[in-house]
Parts: sequence; C-alpha cells; structure tokens
Amino acid sequence: MESVINKRVKDFSKNVDLIQTISIFLLALLVPTFLGQLIKNIFGTQSIITQNSQLIVGSVVNTALIITAINLKGWKKVLGVVTMPSISTMLSGYVFKSASVYMVYMIPAIWVGNFALVYAYKLIMLSKEKHYFLAGITGIIVKVLVIAAGFMLLKAFNIFPAKLVTTLQTAMTTTQLITASIGTFIAFAIYKLEKGK
Repeated sequence: MESVINKRVKDFSKNVDLIQTISIFLLALLVPTFLGQLIKNIFGTQSIITQNSQLIVGSVVNTALIITAINLKGWKKVLGVVTMPSISTMLSGYVFKSASVYMVYMIPAIWVGNFALVYAYKLIMLSKEKHYFLAGITGIIVKVLVIAAGFMLLKAFNIFPAKLVTTLQTAMTTTQLITASIGTFIAFAIYKLEKGK
C-alpha cells in the first residue's frame, strides 16, 4: 500500500510540488467553508444555484481529491486532503444546514469513501497503468457504496431524526454519485492540460 500511496503521474520540482500541495489543501479546506456562503451572497437564498450549492461544493471537493491522487504523494498529503473537506463542511454548517450536527456521525464513512476514490486512481491508473476513467468509475462506485453503507447503518440505529432521513439519504447517495462524476470530468480536463504542458 505504501508504494501505491507514493505514486503520482510524474515527479514535480520542489517548488511546483509545494504550490500544488498548498493550493489543494486550501481548496479542500476553504471551498466547503466559504463557497456555499459566497454563492448565497451572490445569487440570493432562493436561487436554484444556491439551492444546489452542495452539487457545486461537492464537485470541487471531488476534483481536489482526484488531483491529489494524480499529483500528490505520501500519506500526510493524501490523508490531509481526504479528511479536510468533511470537517470543514461540518464546522461551517452551511451545506447541510440544520443536518450538519448529524454529519459528525458520517465523517468516518466519508473519509473512507474519499480515500477509496483517491486510492482507486493511485492503484488502477498509476500503479497498474489502466485508463483514467476505469479508475474513476471504480473509485466512484466504491466511494458511493461506502458512504451509503455508513448512512444505512446509522439509519438502522435511528441516529438521524425522521424528518432529515430523506434529505441526508439523497446527500449521501445520489449527490455523492453526481459530484464524484462531475469531479472526475473536471479533474480529467486539468490532467489533460497538465499533460499537454
């Protein structure tokens, strides 16, 4: 597993590596905290864009996870990006609004799901040298299954109030699938741009 975590698409200079690491960490930390509020301030509370801000925030976070898988190496960097967005989202309380307090129970499943997405790229694309989208499809499926299973387990123990179950179930299944898919395409465009340089 150690050798897989240390795989990346190419070696970067120390300066480029540092800039990438800082940029991705800031993205993973700040986007969940501030992007939703920024969208609300620009478009207003009732706009369709604001109502779907979780799709935008989630897509950016998934893009950061995939770029981490492709460009960064080492446990500290990978685990930092894998764990940061869910903590930031929960602390900001914006994306899940009143349900945010219950998201603390979902954090372990979200971390494992995020790690599965990153690991799929490192294992399938970088270690086994298979196609980008094979890694993406595998990572997305495993991520969604892990997060959905975590939600269903907690739901079975009646952790979530009945009035929030439908909203949270959508957020932990369908929304995860959509945002991970969008993130895969955005990261692919970035990957192709980097490859062309």
